[in-house]
Amino acid sequence: MNLPNQLTMARLGLTGVFVGVLSFEWDGMAMVATAVFIVASLTDWLDGYIARRMNLVSDFGKLFDPLVDKILVTAAMFYLVAGGWLPIWMAVLMVSREFLITGLRVMAAGKGTLLSAERLGKHKTISQIVAIIVTLLVASADEACHMTGGSFTNELWFWFLDQSVYWLFLWATLITVWSGLVYFKKNRHLLHGEMSGAGTDAVKPPVLNP
Repeated sequence: MNLPNQLTMARLGLTGVFVGVLSFEWDGMAMVATAVFIVASLTDWLDGYIARRMNLVSDFGKLFDPLVDKILVTAAMFYLVAGGWLPIWMAVLMVSREFLITGLRVMAAGKGTLLSAERLGKHKTISQIVAIIVTLLVASADEACHMTGGSFTNELWFWFLDQSVYWLFLWATLITVWSGLVYFKKNRHLLHGEMSGAGTDAVKPPVLNP
């Protein structure tokens, strides 16, 4: 397993740590979870950079890198919805898109086609991660305020971050839905084959997305 793939699996492990940190109520929980999420997010950038720089792009990375991203982001969304930071309708739209795209990839894999993540999908992931990190920072500041008896909530920067959370997630939701529609449109030949009742032999030759 090459270095980018090792980083991908490390991100999966950090996702487990992230979930574990949030599984129990304790002082500093949000701050530690934020730090773990940021480190995990950095591995997403790093494994892609190394894979491209050292020409280590692999089928494993094409499949598991976006899948692990989805697991990490979905875990964070569960926490933010439970805490009242993320509107549930936004979370449902974003998570539904991920399930549908994963289903499309499974369908393609059954026909010998490997669908890798596209550039718009990467923008989607970045927008989600930025929104989550900002929200986690706000939650951490709120936690620190309660722990120290300070007045972070009265600071202008805290107010700005708090107000930006909704709009960041709205932007992430729009990009997520749009990227999903584009992805389905580019790979609609897979759906046409299923809906018309065509067998595997009738499917066009595999198409790899850039």
